[in-house]
Amino acid sequence: MVSYTEILSSNALITTSTTPLRVAVFVGGTSGIGKLTIRALVATGTPIKIYLLGRKPSQSRTLPFIKELHTLNPKAEIIFTEAEVSLLADVKRVCSLISSVESKIDLLFLSAGFAPWGGQRKETAEGHEVAQALEYYSRMLFILHLLPLLDSGRVVSVLGGGMETTYFLDMEDWELKKEGNFTIWRARPQYIGMNTIMLDRLAKENPNVTFVHSLPGAVDTGNVRRGWDGKSILGWAFIRFIEGVNWLVAFSDEESGQRHLFQSTSAAFGGRGVPWSGKAGRATVGGLFLVSNKCDCTPNTKVVDQLRDKGQEKLWGHTMEILGPYL
Repeated sequence: MVSYTEILSSNALITTSTTPLRVAVFVGGTSGIGKLTIRALVATGTPIKIYLLGRKPSQSRTLPFIKELHTLNPKAEIIFTEAEVSLLADVKRVCSLISSVESKIDLLFLSAGFAPWGGQRKETAEGHEVAQALEYYSRMLFILHLLPLLDSGRVVSVLGGGMETTYFLDMEDWELKKEGNFTIWRARPQYIGMNTIMLDRLAKENPNVTFVHSLPGAVDTGNVRRGWDGKSILGWAFIRFIEGVNWLVAFSDEESGQRHLFQSTSAAFGGRGVPWSGKAGRATVGGLFLVSNKCDCTPNTKVVDQLRDKGQEKLWGHTMEILGPYL
């Protein structure tokens, strides 16, 4: 475990001369962990340009936050960029927009998503289950489009690093479309496993980029209710349980933001980062850092090796079939 004191000490070393971040893209930064991380990053006082992607309905409530950030750090440039990131066509559009302006990106932070507690499959206009579109397909599309700009940069995907399992991963039905396959108990481990399998491959193919799959742990952002359909009694009961657990053990907003800032900037996870004298993070064979909520690494070697051997080529083919029209 990396203690909170060590986290704060590392983040205190982020200055104008030491920061590895000049340009960052936050997908999911209008709420939750993305928003908390943006606040922690801006509070370092360094010059930073942030593309804050969000849906149009979130713009009005995000503008006061951006004003707060400018007051906190006049050197920070925050650009709200409207995007419906559950739609792959819009991901392509916004990536083209950013690529037309920037020649280099230092951080791609991906945290958009929610748990579909209702258990009812809801699809986007493009035919993908909404949570999967946010937590897998759009994330991979952002990475693939922006990779040319991420030389010596970092990708952080916040979902469930280290929680991979072989038991609930269906490699014959990646989208869980077969009758009876889609439940919250199947969807969550499916999307976590898919993230790790693909990020492990991308890390191996792009050793100049640092890839982190982060497990956020308990954080009371309020997003736990987003995926509830208002009908499922079991879903409601589980949400109440999770909220109770959060009340007891959740990280504070401040600590969550600082821990994810550490994951985004520290050389503990290789690459270009703030110098770290503690224990170095241990990556998977492919080079992916699976980072726990305590900011140490959990390679989950046995499971990840099985997933890589049995599913990586299958998932790559499936993913390219889905994303191909948008690349």
